[in-house]
This record gives sequence, C-alpha cells and structure tokens, in this order.
Amino acid sequence: MTENVASPPLKLYSYWRSSCSQRVRIALNLKGLNFEYKAVNLLKGEQFTPEYEKINPIGYVPTLVDGDIVIADSFAILMYLEEKYPQHPLLPSDLSKRAVNYQAANIVSSSIQPLQNLVVLKYIEEKSGPEEKLHWVQRVIEKGFAALEKLLKAHAGKFATGDEIFLADVFLAPQIHGAINRFSVDMSKFPLLSRLNDEYNAIAAFQDAEPSKQPDAPQSSS
Repeated sequence: MTENVASPPLKLYSYWRSSCSQRVRIALNLKGLNFEYKAVNLLKGEQFTPEYEKINPIGYVPTLVDGDIVIADSFAILMYLEEKYPQHPLLPSDLSKRAVNYQAANIVSSSIQPLQNLVVLKYIEEKSGPEEKLHWVQRVIEKGFAALEKLLKAHAGKFATGDEIFLADVFLAPQIHGAINRFSVDMSKFPLLSRLNDEYNAIAAFQDAEPSKQPDAPQSSS
C-alpha cells in the first residue's frame, strides 16, 4: 500500500532533542512521507497533560497519528510505517541480516537510551549531582557502543549492515549524535560507529531529522 496523497497528513508528536523521535523523523524522511510536526515540550511537562495522555497514556514521545490510527513508541511506529508504507524498506529481505538489524536496534532502544533518558538523568543529578550524571551516561553509552562495534564488525558496509540504509542505521544515527553533542563521549574508541556517523551526516534524510533542525529547537542548539 502506498501513500494516498489525498489522505490527511501524518502527525508526529515529537520533542526536538528526543532521540526516539529522531528515529521516526529519519524513517519518515527516508520513505518520503509528509508529516505535521506537533511539538511536545518535555521540559515543561507537556507530555503529562490530559490532552496528550489521551493519545499516549505513558506520557512519552514520539506518538504517530495516521488518520484514526494512533501509535506510540518509536519501535512500534517504525514497524507500522514499514508495513503500511513499503517504499524504502527499513528491513532487508535476508533473514540473517534482518536479525542483525533487530539486534542493533534493540541494543540502542533497550540497553542504552532508556538508561540515559530525561527521567533517569534528572533522578541521578538530584541524588548524586551533575558530575555523576555525566559519568553514568557516558558509561552506559560506551558499554552499548562497544557491543555494537563487535556486533556490526562482520556485517557493516557503507552502512551498518551493508551498503543500504536499514533499521539499525535509523537507531544508530540519533544515538551517536546525542553521544557526541550532548554527552561528550570519546568516539575515538569506536571507529566503526564514527565512520557510520560520517555517512549519516552526508544524507539529507538524516540531516533534516537532526535536533537543531526541528521547529521547537532553541536557537544555537545541537
């Protein structure tokens, strides 16, 4: 099924700095899907308003609205987009390569991002101070990146699992961007991920999804 140009535009509830939202923005761009950006300011607590909790009861971003269909959680959104809008597939046809994509995406979405999200970092800073917060997030990211380097070593081409952009790349790009620009992770330890990051930075679909390019981003942000 392809996109019906006469149908209402997709709506993406997003926060400019959310790496989970950035994943979905990249996928939408890769698939050439127009969408309406609906900003949710996490710092102001807009994710906990009654209006937003009606569409996303757990109060996270992103949320995608496609007509009468509402999907929360970036992984669920990406799988929905993959099934409904098959242009530029995010999953390779080869099952072994597909499995590697699932593994890489899950390392990011389960073993890195949840341990360095806003709620966790706020709690650590309140209990132990800003210095320990930074040490914590760097440890979490570096552990995950070390695993990704090992996982992808035998599979990477121009991109994470070959010479085409797939699901792993959609998850990796925001995580690497945040590691560099928010948390000052030493990427010299991760040559493969650094090389992949250079590739992502040269592609318009990734560039346009970057935090600083979003309508709710403060000026001079990264």
